[in-house]
Amino acid sequence: MKNIKLLIEYDGKNYHGWQRQKNQITIQEKIEEAIYKVTGEEIDLLGSSRTDSGVHAKGFVANFHTNSSIPPEKFREAINSKLPGDIVILNSEEVNKDFHARYSSKGKTYCYTLLNRDVPSALNRHYVHHIKVKLDINKMKEACKYFIGKHDFTAFKTNGSSVKTSIRTITDLHIEIIDDYIKIYITADGFLYNMVRIIVGTLINVGTNKIEPKEIENIINAKDRQKAGKCVSAEGLSLEKVFY
Repeated sequence: MKNIKLLIEYDGKNYHGWQRQKNQITIQEKIEEAIYKVTGEEIDLLGSSRTDSGVHAKGFVANFHTNSSIPPEKFREAINSKLPGDIVILNSEEVNKDFHARYSSKGKTYCYTLLNRDVPSALNRHYVHHIKVKLDINKMKEACKYFIGKHDFTAFKTNGSSVKTSIRTITDLHIEIIDDYIKIYITADGFLYNMVRIIVGTLINVGTNKIEPKEIENIINAKDRQKAGKCVSAEGLSLEKVFY
């Protein structure tokens, strides 16, 4: 039996996230159906994370076990032929039998895109979060440094989510500017539910002068969800890369 690793790109706006759900269309479901059409096998596709409804991915990773005689590198074309245009397999390869897309991961990078101008975008409205108020980018960049390191990010997860620990290590958080677009890149060894979107909401509070950059440290230490920013919308978020 072979263990096949897939590198996947998808537009999440028409789907209810990655994980298969009853009465909802998901990315996992679509790819599992495509694999069944190719191999005749009902497989369990293991994903690197559980992206929410509307979230996109440029470098999502999944794996599955198969007895198919199809060469590993040929799964890419075979599966793509059975997928809708908003889901694409970028690469397929055989990996060690113990490889698990989620549990073997050492970290991930996400990117959240803001459009900071008076009017929204007609073409990119499903891929950015529009902010009309002019943001203070320098203050936002200063605030980023307070998130770096190993912290308890209880204040930056949606209440009610159950995890063994809220401690995560952020290794990089930086901002890039392209015209009116603000791209916020964040890399960590793992993420809590809605953690990226709440961090972005908090950075927006800094950029609109609701709080000062140095207050980030107090918010982290307080471990109080009410002190952090709003959870911004899903469409601006994209999973960029998974590290192994």
